Amino acid sequence: MQTLNILLQAGAPGAGGGASTLIMIGLMVIVFYFFMIRPQMKKAKTEKQFKETVQKGDKIITIGGVHGKIVEVNDTTFIIEVEGQNRLKIEKSAISMDATKALNAPAAPAKK
Repeated sequence: MQTLNILLQAGAPGAGGGASTLIMIGLMVIVFYFFMIRPQMKKAKTEKQFKETVQKGDKIITIGGVHGKIVEVNDTTFIIEVEGQNRLKIEKSAISMDATKALNAPAAPAKK
């Protein structure tokens, strides 16, 4: 706490406030990194891993809400089978990770 007080006093008028301004900007950058940028990068990494592990036979939901079952996997696309034996070709980026995981999660036991 003493160090913080010393740093804040150094920014008082007439005492060379440039250093404290740089410190505050640095602290703001660190806060933005840990609370905004890092979690977003982590989520993007898990989504990428999820989309690479999806395989033939898995049930999926697309971002647009289309439900289907994967019948063929290509480099950047899937061919899914929807109701009525119709087949659609979709991009891997069109899969909703959250909705698909919720669809394939086991049902919770009923509470008594």
